[in-house]
Order: sequence, then C-alpha cells, then structure tokens
Amino acid sequence: MATDRKAEVVWQGDLMNGGGTIETVTSGAFAPLEVSWASRSEAPNGKTSPEELIAAAWASCFAMALSAGLAKGGNPPEKLETSATVTFQPGEGITKGALTVRGTVPGMDGDAFIEAAETAKQDCPVSKALAGIPETSLDASLA
Repeated sequence: MATDRKAEVVWQGDLMNGGGTIETVTSGAFAPLEVSWASRSEAPNGKTSPEELIAAAWASCFAMALSAGLAKGGNPPEKLETSATVTFQPGEGITKGALTVRGTVPGMDGDAFIEAAETAKQDCPVSKALAGIPETSLDASLA
C-alpha cells in the first residue's frame, strides 16, 4: 500500500535575507522548524536545512533496510548505529553523501556485515532517490 507524506513550508522574503518555517508534517512528529539560506550554506545557528533533513531520512531508511536484510538472512541485529552526512556546495547542490554504520550482530563476521550494508545502501528507497549524488560512500563495521 502506498503512503503519502506531506510537509508544508512558509517562506518570507528573498533567498539571502528571508527565511522559512516548516509549519507542519503529516505525522505531527516535528514542527515548526526554521530554515534559511544561511543555515543551509553557513552555520546552522539553531535552524535546519533541506540537507540535514535528507541526511536524517537517509540514515533512518538505510538502518531499516539493513535491519530487514540482516533479519531475512537469519542474523537480526541487536543494534545499528547509523549516521548520514550530506554535503551541500552552493552553486552545485549536493555533491557528496556518506553513510556510517556500526552494528552489533551476534554470529555475523565483518565481511558478511559489510556485504549486507552494501546491499542495504543499494536497496534503500532514499538511496535510490539520491542516486544522482556524484560521490557516495559507506563505512560499515561491527562494534
């Protein structure tokens, strides 16, 4: 079954001097969140950016995909600590993406874990949506 998720944003002013607010999201899990050009291209100063939200989406999607793949292979994880970094270069867009995962998976060796992580990176729907990023990497290891 398909699901729709929605976010509503209000922006006021021009790009350099204006700002916006993520007013609502479907789940109600967060909002309002402030966004601005400066928070995107310089220091965040307590505001978020599209890239930070993409990184959060990517890390959580990847962790879900890896968890599912490990369980399907007979090695459900005890814990997966995952981070994603998305690099934004003004004038170019998103130029890099990096995933890091440390897993606690009883009975699994490091090479098998790396292979499962590579598969999860390829199969994760957010990874597929980010396929246009010129450079991506994955650092996977067992804890």
